[in-house]
Amino acid sequence: MADTDPAELERRIERTRAELAQTVDAIADRVSPKKVARRTVARAETSAKQFLVSVGDRVGDVVGVTPRPIKPDDEPQGLWAEEEPNLGPVLVGVGAVLVVTAAIMLWRRRRR
Repeated sequence: MADTDPAELERRIERTRAELAQTVDAIADRVSPKKVARRTVARAETSAKQFLVSVGDRVGDVVGVTPRPIKPDDEPQGLWAEEEPNLGPVLVGVGAVLVVTAAIMLWRRRRR
């Protein structure tokens, strides 16, 4: 009987131990704080790049400059096709809107 053969049982046990060791190593690798941090940072970088690209597209639409087509992996330098846009007035306007909005919210809270 092959099931009761001690040599066969030892081979099965060793094979199971090896498979279990591989599984434990894979789990340890997956939950390693360094690996989790690296994956999180990579995910955050990708999201930030996509956000910057979408903001660049929106600002380009407002300013009237057509951005060149890019991939999220591209570097932020050279996003604009022809010339550097003058973003100063746009940024001042956005800042002014934020300040006015914050002032209105504070004023309303104090009135309550």
